[in-house]
Amino acid sequence: MKIPSVKTLLKKFTKEPPLGWAQLSHQKVRMIVALSGIAFADILIFMQLGFHTSLFGGITRIHEHLNGDLFLVSARAKTLIDGQNFDHRHLYQAAAVEGITSASPFYYANAGWINPWEKKVTSVAILAFDPAHPVLDLPEVNQQLEQIKLPDKVLVDRLARPDLGPIAETLARGKAITTEISQRRISVGGMFTLGTTMFTEGHLITSDWNYLRLYGKDSIDNVTVGVLKTKTDAEVETVKQKVRATLPGDVAVMTHEEFIAAEKDHWDKNHPAGTIFNFGVVMGFVVGVVIVYQVLFADVNDHLAEYATLKAMGYPDKSLLVVVFQEAIILAILGFIPGFGASIGMYSLLETLTKMPLAMQSDVALRVFFLTVTMCLASGAIAIRKLHSADPAEIF
Repeated sequence: MKIPSVKTLLKKFTKEPPLGWAQLSHQKVRMIVALSGIAFADILIFMQLGFHTSLFGGITRIHEHLNGDLFLVSARAKTLIDGQNFDHRHLYQAAAVEGITSASPFYYANAGWINPWEKKVTSVAILAFDPAHPVLDLPEVNQQLEQIKLPDKVLVDRLARPDLGPIAETLARGKAITTEISQRRISVGGMFTLGTTMFTEGHLITSDWNYLRLYGKDSIDNVTVGVLKTKTDAEVETVKQKVRATLPGDVAVMTHEEFIAAEKDHWDKNHPAGTIFNFGVVMGFVVGVVIVYQVLFADVNDHLAEYATLKAMGYPDKSLLVVVFQEAIILAILGFIPGFGASIGMYSLLETLTKMPLAMQSDVALRVFFLTVTMCLASGAIAIRKLHSADPAEIF
């Protein structure tokens, strides 16, 4: 069967527009109001899903850049940032398991960065590891390992919030930057690109020995994440079970996918932020349903006599319902377009203001489009109840 071209469909639509379009376009003001309402509802949903995606995308950014096959974390840890650690000796136990080629520690802690220009304190996250065994797949970081080997040297994320000060501009002019963290003088040895989250103003990277200098002699004995690599021909799940059998119950063993999924699952289901964003999506959907329902109900009510006439002529209810669903789908498509365009602009503005990644993603756009169509069809399904009462005998 030959599929008609877009040009052919547009030509046919122009000559013989669907009855649903004819009814909508007859009341242009009402249609514009409906499209504005749908666009507004879409923007609400887009913003909530955008924040949701940005939050979870940012909160697992470190997880995604940890270069390992298996990961050890404290069984008490709910998230990477909650401060739960495990004893370093468990890494030695894991390294002895057949199929493991390396077991490296990764440290995460919060600190107060003193802006050297304004002297204000800003919360940052310290990421640390042994430079001889790098665990991050960030080329910029791995090219500057010699820098973080130096005493009291750190690398600063160039996507950190402006509260940290004009670090990139100062380094570009060849000037040194010295400040204080945890009552210890440190200097900036370079920059890298990672990105912030809603809970962190910026990230710093340093060596495990500098981490020890910042947090005390016992700090490197308490590991945040153990990054394990397996042999290339090793079955990761099999090795995972061997590691699991070797370690005590207070250490959890996860694959890379499980490590990322556990973090997302906590923020999505157990943290108030995830609940708030999901509730915002529901509210946007409800707003859209109410607006479209009002428009379609008013349209059906205005043309009730015409619908009754068609029923008297023998048209079944199914044919009349198709007209209402035509209107719903047309409203969904036309209302989605301005909502999508406006949301892209708002994403760009917020990304500039917050320094957080908030680009439009195809999966988010598809979800909102699906929700928009569902929203309009649901409104149509509610509005068509009026058609069942369109009795020709009563109207005429």
